[in-house]
Amino acid sequence: MQKRDIGNTSKMYAKTYFEYFDFDAVTVAPYMGSDSVTPFLEFTSKWVILLGLTSNEGSADFQNISDKNGKTLYENVITKAQNWGSPDNLMFVIGATHAESFASIRQLAKEYFFLVPGVGAQGGDLSSVINHGRNDEIGLLINSSREIIYAGYGLDFQEKIRAKAIDVSNKMSESADL
Repeated sequence: MQKRDIGNTSKMYAKTYFEYFDFDAVTVAPYMGSDSVTPFLEFTSKWVILLGLTSNEGSADFQNISDKNGKTLYENVITKAQNWGSPDNLMFVIGATHAESFASIRQLAKEYFFLVPGVGAQGGDLSSVINHGRNDEIGLLINSSREIIYAGYGLDFQEKIRAKAIDVSNKMSESADL
């Protein structure tokens, strides 16, 4: 019987990221299945951030394909991956540009953190994400990098970037208090 290589390769990637580079978290694509993801989950005090429903336009190419029961690929991924990891070592990327899906995704993964890119420059709505995606512990790590880093270009770029970062932070705090 031929030995499969994906699990071994993933194990070496995980060892490199978590031991050699001492990363705290790594984003992993789930589409090769459990043997490509579980080696990353074997490291204690480390996080696997699994692609669920991403914020890029091309996410619809595959992630929204439905199976015979009407369940999308991203829903199947989020459901299945919970058998591999726990809320203590696994979180999901859920793009802010899909605010309409947050409530149903939260029902699939009630206790898990969501890493949420796409607020700001990509058009994701912060309030909708928080209102529909939070759980009892908030459960959201919201990213708004481009809106902040491109806030200023002139000699005063530091002040403009700082002001934008404070503004985004304040909006997050206000929305979380709702």
